[in-house]
Amino acid sequence: MLATELLFVYVYCLVDDAIKAGALRIPRRPGPVPACTDAELLTIALVRHLLGRRSENGFLAEIRRDWLHLFPRLPDQPEVNRRTRWLWGGFEQLRAAWAASVPADRVQQIDTSALPVRHCSRVRGPDQWTGPGNDLAARFGRDGAHAEWFYGFRLAVRTDLGSRVVRAWSIVPAAVNERETGTDLVCGDAAMIDALLLDKGFSGSAFAAEMTAAGIEVIIPPTRAQRRTMPKLVQRLIAKFRNRVEASFKEITDQMELARHGAHCFEGLLTRTAATLAAHALLLTALTDQG
Repeated sequence: MLATELLFVYVYCLVDDAIKAGALRIPRRPGPVPACTDAELLTIALVRHLLGRRSENGFLAEIRRDWLHLFPRLPDQPEVNRRTRWLWGGFEQLRAAWAASVPADRVQQIDTSALPVRHCSRVRGPDQWTGPGNDLAARFGRDGAHAEWFYGFRLAVRTDLGSRVVRAWSIVPAAVNERETGTDLVCGDAAMIDALLLDKGFSGSAFAAEMTAAGIEVIIPPTRAQRRTMPKLVQRLIAKFRNRVEASFKEITDQMELARHGAHCFEGLLTRTAATLAAHALLLTALTDQG
């Protein structure tokens, strides 16, 4: 990883180049042009997630203490937060552009991970954790990875098997039907996918038939009965590659702190998710050769 100051400069150059090349289009806002540019705010958010800094306010204080010469017109935290939320689409444009720089694998994976928004013991009734539409609201769900219940949403991703680059993602209900999520994430890209490696939550003849009709083979870890007749080598290969999507989730939710996002509303959660996934794409693509 680059030294922090060099990382700021490097990421800013990537963002600024994307704006100049038209890969990142930010609509103009009414009013005077702000002293601190959108490219600077995008850079700050991306570097914060790359470094795994949980607190936005704490990271801004760190910048004012150590790197104010890089951002001499840094606004106060409320303005940074407000403008960064307005820029959430810019993070998604950057993620898509960086992901497109790596050829997509023909074999991909789909999985979901918990996005808690409140501790279960503090849920007392209806709240403001509602996304766009009537079917996306914080609810209780089971986190299989940690064997516990949570209150919030889920992050669903489709990743390459080899590079682990996220190709598509969405925020979905906590008690989601994973097969429906898989169908949505594949939509529009079926022609570029030969096979999907999935977990047992995607088992089902209807889903398998739908994927087969789209030319996609579904590979699901074998049941206990299937393991009796399946070669051990095949079982080990499935288990080995199945863990690759878990490595991506560990980077996104643990190392980049998305599981402890600290957002106070759905718009904030959406922004931090988009920023984290853009930072993850940057980590796996543009920063790969930096050591």
